[in-house]
Amino acid sequence: MNEIITSDNISYLKTLPDECIDMVVTSPPYDALRDYNGYTLDLHGLGEQLLRVLRDGGICVMVIQDSTKDFAKSLTSFRTIIDWCDNIGFRLFECNIYNRQGTEGAWWKKRFRVDHEYMPIFLKGRRPQYFDKENIKIPSKHGGKVMTGANIRTKSGRTGSRKVKINPTKCPGTVMTFGNTCGGESKLKSKHPAVFPNMLAYDMIECFCPTDGVVLDPFNGSGTTTLAAKCLGRNYIGIDVSEEYNQIARQRMETEVIHRKTDVTLSQAPSNPLSDLL
Repeated sequence: MNEIITSDNISYLKTLPDECIDMVVTSPPYDALRDYNGYTLDLHGLGEQLLRVLRDGGICVMVIQDSTKDFAKSLTSFRTIIDWCDNIGFRLFECNIYNRQGTEGAWWKKRFRVDHEYMPIFLKGRRPQYFDKENIKIPSKHGGKVMTGANIRTKSGRTGSRKVKINPTKCPGTVMTFGNTCGGESKLKSKHPAVFPNMLAYDMIECFCPTDGVVLDPFNGSGTTTLAAKCLGRNYIGIDVSEEYNQIARQRMETEVIHRKTDVTLSQAPSNPLSDLL
């Protein structure tokens, strides 16, 4: 527990007992876009082990994209989603889009600029064991304004002509923007060729992992998932086949902190907030 381990992930997962993990956050090295010294990716075998070690109601958040060859997408992301749900036993809780904000001014001669990656959220069992969106709410465009008019539906389900003050924050949608993935976040992190934003891992863990839960990343890389878990007070296990990346991850655990940037602390939050309208 609370370790970063150098190993083939499937081999190590086979040593873990059933239902010992609460949540997985990971990004596999899809379509051989990362050099892992000959490591062969087996997403099906990994999915089988993750389903076994996750507790009932456990969540797996994956960040994945498709490579392009001869003007066509590989469809790795779609094939993985279908395989994990139809053949392994996961359910697809949601498929979010991570808006990674491609480089402004970049010129793609024969394609659209790729601004996104997929974030399939897999569920083991009937419903998530934990889901708390309060801390990951985002600013509402019309927060603080008063909405007027007829047929405004209230929390009780009633409609009618009335005035309602709009909450300053709202629940995030399925298209999520987390800002910078690397440069301004960590020089150590930039030594890994494929990273996702600190706040992606932080938000997903805070939303789906119980406060005493265990977070796993089977492709831990530069250690963003394990760092976020540590900063949130969760237990963690990070696995990567590369000792070089694991050394980076361990160093980050000792020198870096992830925290939420906000203008409203919990002590300042209203004790009886209005219902979300937007």
